[in-house]
Amino acid sequence: MEYSKLIAVTGLPGLQELISSKNDGAIVRSLEDKSTKFVSSRIHNFSHLESIEVYTIRENVNLIEIFHAMDKAGVTLPDEKDAKAVKSYFEKVYADLDFDRVYNSDMKKMVKWFSILKTAGVELKLSEVPAEEEVVEEAPAVVEETPKKKAAPKAKKEATEESEAAPKKKAAPKTKKEATESDEEAPKKKAAPKKK
Repeated sequence: MEYSKLIAVTGLPGLQELISSKNDGAIVRSLEDKSTKFVSSRIHNFSHLESIEVYTIRENVNLIEIFHAMDKAGVTLPDEKDAKAVKSYFEKVYADLDFDRVYNSDMKKMVKWFSILKTAGVELKLSEVPAEEEVVEEAPAVVEETPKKKAAPKAKKEATEESEAAPKKKAAPKTKKEATESDEEAPKKKAAPKKK
């Protein structure tokens, strides 16, 4: 089981493995009881564990960094229902957490999820991004720096310079027959009413 396939689903306890996704939801398997079910995206929200970030006193960190710190600490997990024990646990394990913005409910969830991951034997490892995709991700930053609107007027200006440089051709005068044919095709204009 890969860490990249794990999701948290609102309204469902614990963690789920994403088996397949559909337009209107996903088929998931619980890591705890191994039950498989369809979950509608109209009712539930899905959060990939890889995309979850946690507030710290510096920059936000990915949830997996917290899990790595919990793994390295070697301290026994506190009872997830005891809020004070959970907070003191995180003060020892990851002191950089922003305890004003990371609520007790979030810390309890992290303890529960870590316990589930350990029980299921999931390797705590982010999926690797291929080198080609990394280059593609960096490219838009360069594109954003050069405004696109400035390129269009230059092309227009160059086109007008080219047309000025080229000798202008005069239109050939219409023959009497062509002039009468075009007059017949065009609708006749009504004269404006006279003012009294």
